[in-house]
Amino acid sequence: IKTLTGHTDRVTSVIFSPDGKTVASASLDKTVKLWDATNGTLIKTLTGHTAPVMSVIFSPDGKTVASASRDKTVK
Repeated sequence: IKTLTGHTDRVTSVIFSPDGKTVASASLDKTVKLWDATNGTLIKTLTGHTAPVMSVIFSPDGKTVASASRDKTVK
């Protein structure tokens, strides 16, 4: 069991990629973070929303991540 730390505010959504290798987390800190599911290492922080991110999801092929924010956008 791993604890993934790095967001600066509450986490609102978490999902595994279809292949189970990556975890995506969305947060009130306006970011989405991508994590290596095997060792918990932060892969990348996705920015661009101007309000809290409420939801995150992978595409069926795992190549794309979509995030929905209170800024009324999907990125």
